[in-house]
Amino acid sequence: MEPHKFCEALKNYINIQTPPLAVKMVSGDSELPEKAKVPSKHFKNRLTICQAFNMARYNGLSIALGRDDQSCPVGSVILGFREPVSYYTEGNMVAGMYAASKEIGALMEKDLQCFPPGKYSHLLVAPLDRAAFEPDLINIYCNPAQLMRLVQGARYNNGQIISSSFTGRAECSHAIVPTIEFGQYQVVLPSNGERVFAHTQDFEMSFAVPLAEADDLVAGLEESHKNGIRYPIPFFVNYKASFPPKLTKIEEVWNEGE
Repeated sequence: MEPHKFCEALKNYINIQTPPLAVKMVSGDSELPEKAKVPSKHFKNRLTICQAFNMARYNGLSIALGRDDQSCPVGSVILGFREPVSYYTEGNMVAGMYAASKEIGALMEKDLQCFPPGKYSHLLVAPLDRAAFEPDLINIYCNPAQLMRLVQGARYNNGQIISSSFTGRAECSHAIVPTIEFGQYQVVLPSNGERVFAHTQDFEMSFAVPLAEADDLVAGLEESHKNGIRYPIPFFVNYKASFPPKLTKIEEVWNEGE
């Protein structure tokens, strides 16, 4: 996969507005790119995963997010930076907010996909064409019509249905964990927290692409584009419009005059 070719294809075929993001999980400080910004060190602050994604999208920064840099409690469990202690697993964090009870909250937490504690030390994210590392996945922010084209491109050469999970919260889990662990495409519905803290817009969704599938996605977009499946979606306008009687009455007047 050539990053510049991938970015160019997304610009040409679906006209994305922010760069695709390179995302990687690493196991030690030695794997951190030299120019990566470590929030606790460079910003004197801690960030959520979605804030780091936003900085990469809009500020062009490469971010290395470790245990001491990650501020979202749920994000820390998702990335395996913290243990899912009983307070978490019992559903206390979502009861009365996303869940009707602790019992329902516990089910929600059980279903959330997470890395094993201690498996990774940092999450890396950067604009794909600037990344000084080979990503595990590429995350593409887009609108629903652009997402449709991405799904069409992903299926073009294999015909496989793309299945994704949605929880309405902590959607960073779905963007990162199954894409890396199982090599699966994921349609991602940005959650409430991401829209609050990272300013992801109402019209935005994202599509997580395993690195191994990147070239196939581009090929599918290119070929389906040649076949006439395009973005922006071309409207069919070759039909006679209908007008209300008060407007069509004048045609009677014109015809009587003639």
